[in-house]
Amino acid sequence: MIDIRQMRYFVVLAETLHFGRAAERLHLSQPPLSRQIAALEKELGVRLLERNSRHATLTRAGQRFLDDSKAVLAAFDQACANAQLAEHGQLGELSIGFMMYATYTVIPSLVRRYVAHYPMVHTRLREVIPGSLAADILAGRFDAGIMFDPGFIRGLQTSAILSEPLCLAVPANHPLALRARIEARDLEDEPLLAAPVEVSTMLREAIIRYCRSGGFEPIIRLETQYQHTIVNLVAEGLGVALVPDGIRKARSGGVVFRDLDNAPIVNHVVAWRPGNLNPALTPFLAECERRS
Repeated sequence: MIDIRQMRYFVVLAETLHFGRAAERLHLSQPPLSRQIAALEKELGVRLLERNSRHATLTRAGQRFLDDSKAVLAAFDQACANAQLAEHGQLGELSIGFMMYATYTVIPSLVRRYVAHYPMVHTRLREVIPGSLAADILAGRFDAGIMFDPGFIRGLQTSAILSEPLCLAVPANHPLALRARIEARDLEDEPLLAAPVEVSTMLREAIIRYCRSGGFEPIIRLETQYQHTIVNLVAEGLGVALVPDGIRKARSGGVVFRDLDNAPIVNHVVAWRPGNLNPALTPFLAECERRS
């Protein structure tokens, strides 16, 4: 049976057309090289070289076998390299779920760095509702997720990558829009727009705590799961909203954003399942660690 080693020997010999020089390049003595080439020809049932005491020349069959051998060896070497790259997470696929809020903070720079460092990994990104991300990761639909800290969930591991304050989104013609900074008690009689608690528990709890710090229970007028919808509804004058500070980058018309006194903080984390065996996950988590 022909093996890769015999192919390599033949290619070197075909390039030098001299058994002595080929043996020297291969760090062999000449007799073993001659035996390997003879065994190769016997296995193929064709003569690859015409030999004399001074040099060798390729036969037509030898020239064809040389061209094909180079292609086979290149593919074999690439297969070996790909296996090593895949083992170290530099080749393959990686699926990342992320909440919309991360679009304005973590995701752009994190993905840019990861793709630059690991260009041969096919990275799939999908925006999903924060409340479903943990279940999606545990079910294997995503290798990792960027989300608000969900607290303890069995089977899920998290690492903090960003702490972000909340700010106030208010209609541009609202009296609070004239204030440079807003205190909690200023919101006592304001109808609030917010995501449902099941969509983003941590964000909803931060809003409630902040209102209670001002001595009142919040009035939630409308609930919607998407933050950009909340901002658009604020622009229509339907209420005000406490939103992550990164939402300012959305620059929605008819809305202004104001800093909050003693603003509550929400934490972004990367979450993953420790039993995930995808080699591409470890380098991604390392990039997240550098981001934090």
